[in-house]
Amino acid sequence: MPPGAPPKPDGSVFLAWLRTPRPEAPPGVWRFGHRPRPEQEPEQIPSRQLLSGALIAFLVGWLVWSLLWNGYLGAWWVLPLELFTPDSWRQGNDAVGNAILWYSYYTVIALAILFVVGRLGRWGEVWRRYGPGAWRPATPAAAPPPAPEQDPAEWPRLRQAGAHEAAERLAGEARAGLMRDVDHARISRAWQGVRSGRHSLAGFTGAVLKDGAAACPHPSGERDLPARHARHDLLTGQVRLGTTADDPRNPYHYRGAGLALGPDLLGTSLLAVGPAGSGKTGAVVRPLAESLCLHALAGRASVVVVGAAGAGLGPAEAYDVVVRVGHPDSVYDLDLYGGTTDPDEAAAILAEALVGDLADPHPGSDSRRSTTVLAQLLGPFRAVHDRFPSVPELRQLLDGAPGPLAALRKGLTDTGHASLLRELDARERQMAHPGDVGTVLADRIALLDRPAFAPFFDTSGQSRPFSLKALDHPVRVRIDLPQRGHADASRILARLVLAQFTASVTVREDRSLFACLLLDDASGVVTPEAVRGIQRLRSANAGAVLTLRTLDDVPRPLRGPLLGATGCRMALSGLTPWDGQDFAEVWGKEWTETRDVTDRQIIAETPAGKAVHMLRRVITGQAPTARAVTVRQVERERWSASELAHGVPPGHAVLSLTTVEGEHAPPLLVDLRG
Repeated sequence: MPPGAPPKPDGSVFLAWLRTPRPEAPPGVWRFGHRPRPEQEPEQIPSRQLLSGALIAFLVGWLVWSLLWNGYLGAWWVLPLELFTPDSWRQGNDAVGNAILWYSYYTVIALAILFVVGRLGRWGEVWRRYGPGAWRPATPAAAPPPAPEQDPAEWPRLRQAGAHEAAERLAGEARAGLMRDVDHARISRAWQGVRSGRHSLAGFTGAVLKDGAAACPHPSGERDLPARHARHDLLTGQVRLGTTADDPRNPYHYRGAGLALGPDLLGTSLLAVGPAGSGKTGAVVRPLAESLCLHALAGRASVVVVGAAGAGLGPAEAYDVVVRVGHPDSVYDLDLYGGTTDPDEAAAILAEALVGDLADPHPGSDSRRSTTVLAQLLGPFRAVHDRFPSVPELRQLLDGAPGPLAALRKGLTDTGHASLLRELDARERQMAHPGDVGTVLADRIALLDRPAFAPFFDTSGQSRPFSLKALDHPVRVRIDLPQRGHADASRILARLVLAQFTASVTVREDRSLFACLLLDDASGVVTPEAVRGIQRLRSANAGAVLTLRTLDDVPRPLRGPLLGATGCRMALSGLTPWDGQDFAEVWGKEWTETRDVTDRQIIAETPAGKAVHMLRRVITGQAPTARAVTVRQVERERWSASELAHGVPPGHAVLSLTTVEGEHAPPLLVDLRG
């Protein structure tokens, strides 16, 4: 290497990451380098009692040896030596041999006494707790190098399938430091496509031999994000959010372990509730968005992140599509009708966005009247113009302006769609009745017919509209909602995106791609139809992440169904007691063992008794008592409303988890700053 040249890349860091063990673990445990712990906490002896017992055992052993050595217990303890050795060995003229024989026997007896008193005094526990090994920080032992046929860096699955040349090329790239974790995940995903029959083995091998670690690229050509703010493990698909607190309320095998989420948990959807400043965006949504963007670069996921402009959901360079609604410099537009050409489907999605929050929140209610009104206008308009109406045009039709309705009627007659005239006739008859829902729809669509939104929601084909139909591909999308002065419009758009997401992902042909919607601040978004849509995501290999400042932003009849529809529920610090009550109810109760201990001090009446009591006080540090213990099985809440409101420290959260396979994790106290 010439002087001054940069050092060659080294693949040791990547290989160490790839070869780190990832044992099977309960849901939510950060598996990278995880050390499993026992289910039950081992009994911990108090230090004072442990040291006192060890000292007393030593003194007892010393006393026994002294009594034996000085002959106070007789000579019976040398009987085994006399029975199993010849007299010539013990009574011969060889003084050195006799000394060796006798002192060897004495050593054996002394070691036997030490062994017995050491077990009784728990000397091994004293050594482990206070010996030199406890002074040094525990360092994990280096794992032995794996065998070539089990080394993931050698791509054994490719070799087993006959792709030896591709495996050699990838292994060489890994050793040379030219491969990243995203490359490994992306190529593994492409190999899964070969195994499932979607791609040919020859095409895969040719791409790997040509491009090496850069083979099978993402459509954007990117191989990593501009920056990472969280710890990711693309081999397991996890992102680390924090550390499970070492708290008695957490199961012992979870305490101190890293807390991580992945598609296996997000597939059941996540609801996070906490006041402003509790960490919903920075500690939950941002790491999850970052992780899903990495999964998208690996070809394993598609993600849509929705939040207020400037909410800190990642730089624009980390996304393929950035829709900045209301911003004049936005490159992409938002398709108001979700990319569909079916008027009935478009009407259902748009009705949910406009007046979904006005529907009866009780389960079983719907917004079919609003859907019917919109379908009566969207169907005829598309038949005439081969497109859906823009926002101003739809507002005029809903307002019942005579000119646009007459022009639409004439267009239907001229184009030979006279059968659709019945839709317009029904719409005009309904407009004459009081309480027509079209008036409400017109008022709501007027919130989008503002000068700030004039360049958006174009249907003439002159803009670049983004449709959630694109979630069939590994795309990264960020939608910035306007907040200042347009709060109502932002809630409409948030409901629109959620409705389009649930409608799009459930009809995908290829469901091997995980799709996820991250909705930062879902206030005013939860409707009866939204809850039903979230319930359908699990079977479609999709999920949603919703954050709320308080459950009061959700109608009371929908709080229970919402908590039931999401498999992962998070209560952050600062929760109100009435919000905590809803979480306490959904987490339920558990049987626990309670111990009622009654201590009664023992009064010594004799000098000997007083001496014994004084010795017990010195050893245990407590007065001698007679203890009565009553053990009962009682049913209590896992986390009470009061504990959730006042017992969760700042920067912490209580999180329960459910995997898509149905495995549960109880509510865990998690330090989101760890």
